[in-house]
Amino acid sequence: VVNLLGISITVLFTLLLVFIIVPAIFGVSFGIRKVYMKTLLKIFQWATLRIERGAKEKNHPLYKPYVNGIIAKEPTSLEEEIKEIRRSGSGKALDTPEFELSDIFYFCRKGIETIMDDEVTKRFSAEELESWNLLSRTNYNFQYISLRLTVLWGLGVLIRYCFLLPLRIALAFTGISLLVTGTTVVGYLPNGRCKEFLSKHVHLMCYRICVRALTAIITYHDRENRPRNGGICVANHTSPIDVIILASDGYYAMVGQIHGGLMGVIQRAMVKACPHVWFERSEVKDRHLVAKRLTEHVQDKSKLPILIFPEGTCINNTSVMMFKKGSFEIGATVYPVAIKYDPQFGDAFWNSSKYGMVTYLLRMMTSWAIVCSVWYLPPMTRQFANRVKSAIARQGGLVDLLWDGGLKREKVKDTFKEEQQKLYSKMIVGN
Repeated sequence: VVNLLGISITVLFTLLLVFIIVPAIFGVSFGIRKVYMKTLLKIFQWATLRIERGAKEKNHPLYKPYVNGIIAKEPTSLEEEIKEIRRSGSGKALDTPEFELSDIFYFCRKGIETIMDDEVTKRFSAEELESWNLLSRTNYNFQYISLRLTVLWGLGVLIRYCFLLPLRIALAFTGISLLVTGTTVVGYLPNGRCKEFLSKHVHLMCYRICVRALTAIITYHDRENRPRNGGICVANHTSPIDVIILASDGYYAMVGQIHGGLMGVIQRAMVKACPHVWFERSEVKDRHLVAKRLTEHVQDKSKLPILIFPEGTCINNTSVMMFKKGSFEIGATVYPVAIKYDPQFGDAFWNSSKYGMVTYLLRMMTSWAIVCSVWYLPPMTRQFANRVKSAIARQGGLVDLLWDGGLKREKVKDTFKEEQQKLYSKMIVGN
């Protein structure tokens, strides 16, 4: 038994080395992941047809009613809507600059609409799927599940937990170990081209191994627009793995808060080989200090582009929310990047208020795969936060929202309420 176990481990490690680790080091692929993805797509298509046919035969509801988006809204202004209410219920002149009791109904209706169909809160829950992807955590919308689908789902559980999960954990451990060891060794070298060359390739190699630990299938578009030294790379934020997705195709200086534990060990090792920008917990809240450190970094054209996610929190892959303006006040060239995940194979969104990091990573590693597209947009020199955000949303097919992602954990700011009050007061008493 011991001999068989030893042979099995040796064979597994050899396969990992030949088919995954070595190709990752040289940035090549045998196309195994793409064949795997195409096979999954065919299985999902068959499962969808089976669900639809079975539900039709037995008169079962195919889907549960979807409660979001049930209110039909038209893009009208406050003034237009109040005039419409007055037109239907009052005989007074529509342009009379005075308070009407019927105006109350506008605010009541808007409040109820917001409670029923809140366009902010639903951005922090899992994206809805049009068809079942044979994951138990995504079948709550699909009522009819046949015996064949149950058997297929059980087979999928065995594959994902008994084969893919151990393989992915081994790859993740290998990638992280090589990152810590490699950056530590490179950190002892004197500054120069040799150190920069080795640091770049150690980072790329380790991130590519970590990408394979997620069975990530990434399509990069317009690579001629990739960020350059002395600039800032700005991207929409869905998941912590956004960093790995981008860093496996480019070389970036990371920005973030210093952590303890394993993350702290990785950060200390990385900063020895590359000028990353790490802040103490007390420094993060000092906007002037953060801006100063970032400005000093981008002014040195020999340093790597900074990678920033200005939303400040993870959004569920359906929209882009308000960008914090701090990173746009530095004056450096901004390189926008749009990231869009395909939820058919696995939901990459991290709901940090519901799942811890370990639970989230376990969900990622027990999904079928992580499939996404990355678009490098043309650089912007005279950049504004809303302009960059709109370009990213348009390219990624995401909804462009004005709301602050901080509403995930905070109450609505008084300025939003005051804005509505000012609009109504202008209508009543003028400017």
